[in-house]
Amino acid sequence: MTWRDRIDEIAVRWALSGEATARLAALLELVRDDPGAPTTVRDPPAAVDVHLADSLVALDIPAVRGAGTIADLGAGAGFPGLPLALALTRARVSLVESSSRKCRFLTRAIEVTAAANAEVVCERVESWSVRGLDVVCARAVAPLAVLVEYAAPLLAVGGTFVAWKGEADASEIRDGRAAAAQLGLEVGEVLAVEPFAGSQRRTLHLYSKGSETPPGYPRRPGIARKRPLSA
Repeated sequence: MTWRDRIDEIAVRWALSGEATARLAALLELVRDDPGAPTTVRDPPAAVDVHLADSLVALDIPAVRGAGTIADLGAGAGFPGLPLALALTRARVSLVESSSRKCRFLTRAIEVTAAANAEVVCERVESWSVRGLDVVCARAVAPLAVLVEYAAPLLAVGGTFVAWKGEADASEIRDGRAAAAQLGLEVGEVLAVEPFAGSQRRTLHLYSKGSETPPGYPRRPGIARKRPLSA
């Protein structure tokens, strides 16, 4: 099976249009060909699974499928946010990234894929003033307690935070739970997922916003990482 055949297989799994499928292929070609692509997985036969399939597995979550507004924190090369934007054309997707170099790549990726519903937010998440989002997601960015502090203020009450993780250890999960309790989030399921054959210990950690986040969060840039909320 070629990588293009694999994209077609993924497209069938998620009932994606032919246009979306072509744009996903264009994204992988950009990652392969652009020397500024901020990822070590650039070869399409690997990237189709590691990037595309892993990103789109979130479509199994009803809150993601039905979202009108989505933010991808620490978007990097655009995963999972850009594949979700290409799959969910009615959703407005913000790719939040503080590195200007990565932001330049994300801007090129939006242009190449004609993802009119995506935007690059080139600033630290702690400084981003948007609120009331339906879904916030983060993939391979930081420990759960840090991510919860980033995500909670951005969400509308009733919104959902999704964190892509490998096999999180018990202490990280406890700290994430403690942070959630302080910031108005309720801990939901931890979904074991297998986005592609051979993927191991992949999980999606779900949190829902049950009440308003107290004032003062997130704390000023850098503090969540230096002094994370914990159990």
